[in-house]
Amino acid sequence: MPQNVAKLTSAKNPFLESVRRAARAGRPTEDGSLVVEGPHLVAEALHGGCVMRRVVTTERGRELYSGLLGQLQVQITEVSARAFAATASTETAQEILALVGWRAASWRKLAGPQALIVALDGMQDPGNAGTIVRSAEAFGASGVVLLEGSVRVPNGKFLRATAGSIFRLPLLESVTRTEFLEQVRSLGLPLYALTSRDGTSLRKANFRVPCALVVGGEGNGVSTELLGAASPLSIPARNVESLNAAIACSLALFEAARQRENGEGI
Repeated sequence: MPQNVAKLTSAKNPFLESVRRAARAGRPTEDGSLVVEGPHLVAEALHGGCVMRRVVTTERGRELYSGLLGQLQVQITEVSARAFAATASTETAQEILALVGWRAASWRKLAGPQALIVALDGMQDPGNAGTIVRSAEAFGASGVVLLEGSVRVPNGKFLRATAGSIFRLPLLESVTRTEFLEQVRSLGLPLYALTSRDGTSLRKANFRVPCALVVGGEGNGVSTELLGAASPLSIPARNVESLNAAIACSLALFEAARQRENGEGI
């Protein structure tokens, strides 16, 4: 057995139990690591420059993912398929997970001459939030801010929904609305807020300049505090009251990318 591989035989091992608790509670492990599950996310974390601290897999996983494991250069813990299934948070375990070091970005990383900051205001749905992070990277946003009351980064469903963008796009979490407004004002950024009605059309917004865009969670929308400080934007839709938050934000980001690429806008 290679020197960097250790075997654990019991699902009740204290290390595996600590990973299980963190994964299922959607929080970091005791050393602050994210529990990243599945070969795709593990590879994305590696290629995103994250610190890889430890890998848990099975005998079959070592065979399936030998190429990936050969790139990791970290301690590999081999467990039985049953122990792995009891440790992972996903219903269909893919027999590999990693403990990954992740750090929030700084405001300096998010700002700049091409700033397009996306803020999620109380968005608790991990699927929607993860989709927005993915769209933010795809359409050239400079970073994402998860405001207070939003999903936390260690949430496994959120991590999977980002499809790896979380490891490349600058992101801040648990930021208060007051701090967010102070930063936006100090950076001199126009602030837009997506609303379901009574807002200016997306095409009339000027996304060519550095700016920030806030989108609220399903049901509650953008908070009164932020809405009062922003220019509201709406997306006309037929026969439906409003669009899903992730879809609406993705459309706004697409429009921003279109304007910036073509030099269009007001």
